[in-house]
Amino acid sequence: MTEVSRPNVEKMICRILLLISLYCVCGIFVVNVKQTFYQAEENHNITLEWMFTTTTDTSPDSLYIFCEMKTDYKVSVLFEIRGGVVVPESRDREFAGRVQWDKDVLRDGRLRLHVSRLRTEDSGLYMCDVRTNYGVDFSECWLNVSAARDWPKPEIPDTDTQERPNTASREWIAVCCVLGLLAVGVLLLVCGHLFIHCLSKRPNSSRGFQNSTGPEETTLSPL
Repeated sequence: MTEVSRPNVEKMICRILLLISLYCVCGIFVVNVKQTFYQAEENHNITLEWMFTTTTDTSPDSLYIFCEMKTDYKVSVLFEIRGGVVVPESRDREFAGRVQWDKDVLRDGRLRLHVSRLRTEDSGLYMCDVRTNYGVDFSECWLNVSAARDWPKPEIPDTDTQERPNTASREWIAVCCVLGLLAVGVLLLVCGHLFIHCLSKRPNSSRGFQNSTGPEETTLSPL
């Protein structure tokens, strides 16, 4: 059985300590997304948010952030910060003037990107790589932009179809008026006939009464 020399043992210990230190350093710094999937509609706005680990001496000047959008056929630069300073010239033309960020929350370990006037071609995988003097990590989310809804246009009725119901209603009103007038006329004729019939009976009865009493008066009159 061969003995392991002392220098080799020291090298092994150093390597183990180095691996442990690297593991600890990498485990301290983490980048996460607020949500892994975003759904939006064309021409609307959306806010994408990443969160990363901070320390007591975290300074925006020590940050390097690189964000890009990936699809099956292209890769576009969305946002970049070097030493706490935004590099607008690295941004692709398709996102020019459409991406804003909140500088105030960066110190708290939050990266907010506001993308305005969304397009359907903005759909894809959004990845942000954050590097500091105490760690490196990245995280990604998916954005799906659907086409704007085609709301049905209000139906404008045809002038011909609009006039027909009005004409029919007017004709019906005229017919009802004529029928009403005829009914009133018939009612007046019936009432007039009954009235005349009643008047014709009253004089006959009075004359009969006078004829029956007339002779008695003449016979009882003095000579």
